[in-house]
Amino acid sequence: MTVDRRIRAVDDLPDPVGSLDDRRTLRLRTYLLLAVLDLAAIVGAFGIANLLRFDDLLARPGANVLFALLPTYFAIVAERRLYSATFFISWRRNAFAAIRSFGTALVAVLLLAFYLQAELQMSRTVVSIGGMLGAGALVLTRGGVHYWMMRITGGETVSTLVVTDRTRIATTGAAVVVDAEDLGIRPGIGAPQMLNRFGLLVRRAERVVIACPPDHREGWAMLLRGANVQGEIVVTELAALGTLRASRYAGQPTLVVSVGPLDLRNRVLKRGFDLSVALVVAMFASPVLLVAAVAIRLDSKGSILFRQPRMGRGNRLFSMYKFRSMHDDLCDVDGNQSTSRGDPRVTRVGRVIRRLSIDELPQILNVLRGDMSIVGPRPHALGSLAGEQLFWEVDGRYWDRHAIKPGITGLAQISGFRGATSQASDLEGRLDADLAYMRGWTIWRDLRILLATTLVPFHRHAF
Repeated sequence: MTVDRRIRAVDDLPDPVGSLDDRRTLRLRTYLLLAVLDLAAIVGAFGIANLLRFDDLLARPGANVLFALLPTYFAIVAERRLYSATFFISWRRNAFAAIRSFGTALVAVLLLAFYLQAELQMSRTVVSIGGMLGAGALVLTRGGVHYWMMRITGGETVSTLVVTDRTRIATTGAAVVVDAEDLGIRPGIGAPQMLNRFGLLVRRAERVVIACPPDHREGWAMLLRGANVQGEIVVTELAALGTLRASRYAGQPTLVVSVGPLDLRNRVLKRGFDLSVALVVAMFASPVLLVAAVAIRLDSKGSILFRQPRMGRGNRLFSMYKFRSMHDDLCDVDGNQSTSRGDPRVTRVGRVIRRLSIDELPQILNVLRGDMSIVGPRPHALGSLAGEQLFWEVDGRYWDRHAIKPGITGLAQISGFRGATSQASDLEGRLDADLAYMRGWTIWRDLRILLATTLVPFHRHAF
């Protein structure tokens, strides 16, 4: 009887649930703020352009462009849905989309004026200055609004309700957490009153997360499917599998636990970048390669090139080329001992070419062969140790970095993670940087890393 009374009592839901409305309202206000700031940015840009060109904020050339530009821009932005959750998912992509919309609108206005032979007073200077200032303002305002939103929401912009059923989980401060037993809600679809109570509970939420025992999951899943929300059930066992999403094969459910970090289009793009850079480097670095080869030959006995088995993409071995920087009889093919400062195995020429990273230049051959990329996680010797442990014994995620080709340089290298790995913590920073690089790959990021690499030879950890 107590449970039935609590099921029928639909007015005693906890007060915090009402706060779920706050985030939805805040997002809507943010979209309105973005629209107002876009308007101000474009109008202000052409006003400044007028002022610079004609000493008049309201001069006709700028006003004429704005008259046609503003409705065109907002029509394009509305069609592309830029005032939506895409802003919170990635404000940078949203900003670039806004710039493209702005450019499209500006070109459309100019083409329309040209084809209609409209006798509008326009100025190329005003259009150029206004276009550049407007594009910059669109990016700056979005960056500022996103920073402000993350500060006040703690990164949680979706109205999230967590329902615990005899299970406790870690939660964020932004979520509303309720206990199903306290509210008299049971999983399943047996009682209409209870279904009504659950519907009232989640009506303000956009995301509902259920933490419950395994034998209750099916019942909660049935409740969620009719609740008109994004419903999720916590399955802690999946953490060990690293599940990405669910799929089906031959009518049977499967769990997707891995995908290639780059699709076919991006693999082709990255390979084209690698070949272009490798050919240019090979051409301009040929004098350096020749001098280094001669110096190595004169300095000590042995081969000029050092070949060492390294782990490549797909955990497949390949031979990596380097200029020999150690005495031939002391070369460590398996990489069981990291090179340290003042290492007696390193030759005189070896110290110089290692300090300047010239010893890595022969890896251009690996890039041309397709074993390596210009930018990617650095391939490690098979016997590399972090303290007393092999790299993969320190952290099981180590093998994840081999989902893409290894690189001559990478995010870890420009972040300062170089040199000996005398303890386990020396590997952790490199691994985190490599995995972050894989998660956020773009061709522009490769270019930035390549440019930043020019500073690495002078880093204090390079020896």
